[in-house]
Amino acid sequence: MFDYRNNLKRILNKTTGDDKSLQNSLNAIRVIIAMAGGNKDSNKPVKAKAVKKPDNSQSKANIKQVKQLIIALTKLIASPEDPAAKNSSLSALHQLTFVPDIGKRYGDVLGKLGQAIQDSVTNKDSVNKKIFEQAMKPKKKPKRDYRKGKRYTVIRLVSGCDLINSNGERVYTLRESQIHSLNLKSGDIVEAIAEHNNPHYEATVLRIVGHRKLRTYDYDQIATFKYAVVQGRPNHLAITRNINGKKLRIRGKAVVVPVDSSRYQDDEVHLVDGSIVDLAWYTGDVRLKKNPADAVQIRWIYQVDQPKHNSVNNRKKKENKDTSEDELTKLDMDLHYQRVGVAIGDNQNEAMLESIVKRYNGIPIPIDAFQGKKKVIENQIKDLDIVILVTAFAAHDSTWNIREYVGKYNVKFAVSSSKGYQSFERALYRAENRLPAYEGNQTIEYKTINVK
Repeated sequence: MFDYRNNLKRILNKTTGDDKSLQNSLNAIRVIIAMAGGNKDSNKPVKAKAVKKPDNSQSKANIKQVKQLIIALTKLIASPEDPAAKNSSLSALHQLTFVPDIGKRYGDVLGKLGQAIQDSVTNKDSVNKKIFEQAMKPKKKPKRDYRKGKRYTVIRLVSGCDLINSNGERVYTLRESQIHSLNLKSGDIVEAIAEHNNPHYEATVLRIVGHRKLRTYDYDQIATFKYAVVQGRPNHLAITRNINGKKLRIRGKAVVVPVDSSRYQDDEVHLVDGSIVDLAWYTGDVRLKKNPADAVQIRWIYQVDQPKHNSVNNRKKKENKDTSEDELTKLDMDLHYQRVGVAIGDNQNEAMLESIVKRYNGIPIPIDAFQGKKKVIENQIKDLDIVILVTAFAAHDSTWNIREYVGKYNVKFAVSSSKGYQSFERALYRAENRLPAYEGNQTIEYKTINVK
């Protein structure tokens, strides 16, 4: 048996009164007693339990998560209107909740913080502050072109302009794309230099330096019609009005300008239904007498967002139309979005008659033919292009008033004796082509087209 008495004496002699010494002596005595008790593993050294050291890599990762959250919250406080700052704060908070110790101890607090971030909204003061800061930022001055060019006088063309020297000779011709933003007029004096690097342009205008009044016979007078609206379906586009509803009139006559979209197509600009353009023409053009539409040209096409047409919905609407309409023979007529006044009383049969006008690309506008006041009738008719009078639903005095004002304002006019589909359709055809207002017993040829 192992004699442990001497070992105990040495341990007790070396033991002091502090906690650490007493704990070490107690552990040594337990080992000796175990050896004296005949433990089979007494010859084996007793290993002390290793104390787990904290993982430095995990600790660094936790610190990084907390740092990211603080940075994101700082950005959110500085810019509460920024959705990116809000999203980054929520993302950093979400990642922090996966840390074992933090998620267990502070889960409730972190949950409340996340809800507060989610509910945060932009306040008025922060928006005003942001606007004020942007307004106070120094504006960058546009770079001035210090190149010097020769001076020329501008002679405006229907599209573009000519630059004339002091001898009255044309030196350069500029395109509309070069001068549209400058709003040049005939008589403006500009400085320009030759453009050798760009084969598409002859010269570049550097600046406008003055203006001189030209004599009327020194240049051709030009008339313009701004912000005109292109209307119609593909391959059947036309212009009759501008965006304010004002009709295109040349020499007092309303004009419909057909538009060939293929002439103006490129990679960026497409002429479709709803496009906005500027028109221009020479006031002395001889074509204005017989066919003014031939003298009118598109000067400028504005780049605007075109409405998206849903082909699926259009197909469904077409399928749901009354089949009887498709079975009828369609007349060879396109109203090109002219305003058609339908003179009926008390909205009788209004829906059917309006559908006929729309079928031929017109804009139906009802006229109450039971209303006999002349001023009311005049105000309804003066801005119309066509008037169709349905005599079966019109008062006698209104009929005379309508006839008077369509003649006064040169509005195309025809009479439908009944409320039938064919009678009204033929009256519309006669009015558009300025045929006799009444059909009567005379023979009138109504040209038709195949309905697809």
